[in-house]
Amino acid sequence: MELRFERECRTPYSEVYTIFDEDQAQGRFDVHFIGPIVHATLCVSERFTQDGIQDLIDDLDAQLLDSAGLSRDDLIIHVHQGREIGVFSNREYSGDEGISRGDN
Repeated sequence: MELRFERECRTPYSEVYTIFDEDQAQGRFDVHFIGPIVHATLCVSERFTQDGIQDLIDDLDAQLLDSAGLSRDDLIIHVHQGREIGVFSNREYSGDEGISRGDN
């Protein structure tokens, strides 16, 4: 599995990435920087094994956190596994914008 990470948004204290395998989204990584501690939530598809999740965490740490030169005392990641139901918003989207309203 050749994964790539695409940043969705960034603030001074957080970032959000979608995890892709080719063109298929396989998860999401939300990371928050609170002083020397990094808190994160990792949501992955059902296809990941425990070993696969650990490998993904190692990749996220090396490619996104270490490469950014972050000095940290602790990395805390909450992992959730399942399937995506959809993307919901109170804003109206046209059908060609690629936003699902939970109809999957």
